[in-house]
Amino acid sequence: MLLRKIEVFLRRTDMTPSEFGRRVARDPRFVFDLRRGRTPRARMETRVEHFMNQYQERPHAS
Repeated sequence: MLLRKIEVFLRRTDMTPSEFGRRVARDPRFVFDLRRGRTPRARMETRVEHFMNQYQERPHAS
């Protein structure tokens, strides 16, 4: 399930749901809407999966 993968990603990266939504869907409410039952189209699911697969955290400044 896409929402479950997103939730794991958010915990792993410490990214906020609104930041994720802005980056992936240009919609800060995207994750919140998914939590309320919104069903994304196939193209958006592909976009989300691609973003999560390609995301690399920036190295922290020492």
